[in-house]
Amino acid sequence: MPSTRRSLLTAFLSLPLVDAAKMRAFAQATPQLALTWACDDEDDDAPTLEREAGPFYKPDTPLDSDLYPGAPGGERITVAGFVFDNLCRPLPGSLVEIWHADEHGEYDRDGFRLRGHQFSDVQGRWWFNTIVPALYPGRTRHFHFKVQRPGGRVLTTQLFFPGEPGNADDWLFHDSLLLSVNRAGDGQFGRFDFVV
Repeated sequence: MPSTRRSLLTAFLSLPLVDAAKMRAFAQATPQLALTWACDDEDDDAPTLEREAGPFYKPDTPLDSDLYPGAPGGERITVAGFVFDNLCRPLPGSLVEIWHADEHGEYDRDGFRLRGHQFSDVQGRWWFNTIVPALYPGRTRHFHFKVQRPGGRVLTTQLFFPGEPGNADDWLFHDSLLLSVNRAGDGQFGRFDFVV
């Protein structure tokens, strides 16, 4: 039976993360959910790269992790990960905000469709159920994020999809901002761990 987004998210959420050693054990047990490079390599605990917010950012998004109902015609994806400090310790209570284009490459400028935020749980985990954004002229496929640890500064960045032909031509693209994406029976499951 093929994996589903729900089963991959359930496996992700069942992790009893305590420290970086547990993360490495999880990576070995479930290699299909590869870790972000910054916390997988003992020699490289660099913060996640910053990228511009772009012209379509809107403040005051709703507290919502289930964005799919706003675009039921799009291909479903669950995007999940952790928020860590530069020593790979989880940061509970971190703000994680997402916004992106819809299945036609358009951003909702009037409301909050495909826009939302949440706070990382006690293990530093976050997740959104949404859709794969469509391409639009001049950009490769991407999600926008703002991440803020409690009392910290705001990281604004963008996450990209592997294997996209437009990645090489997008001036904001960097391979350290690639999602780890797996196909599931009902869509895709993407993973990225923010280091702030």
